[in-house]
Amino acid sequence: MRRCNVCGRKRSSWQYATPEKLTCKRCERTWWKSFLRFLVKQRQLSATERLANRLGYMGTAFIMMSPYLLKYDDLGAYTYLIGALLSIPQVFLAKQWNLVVVNLNLLIGYGAYLINT
Repeated sequence: MRRCNVCGRKRSSWQYATPEKLTCKRCERTWWKSFLRFLVKQRQLSATERLANRLGYMGTAFIMMSPYLLKYDDLGAYTYLIGALLSIPQVFLAKQWNLVVVNLNLLIGYGAYLINT
């Protein structure tokens, strides 16, 4: 007989998942913990996903500062283009196609703006 570290009840050894476990099976698998485990998917990011995330953050920063730089000799248009280019890998790998289209729209729109000026 062992004592569970969660509920404090004495239970026989077969009511534990492994001999090393201190928590009984009943306390380990409550409906709330099962629900939380269902919501969270544990996985490691690949190298391309990590690089794409970092590029996406940098691209988002460029896009956020661009409206404030538009009046300075069209510097904002260049930062919009750089931000759109840097953001595309992240949203492409995440399969967020609506954001891919928005970034392509930024590229085309501000590219045409710079060509016409």
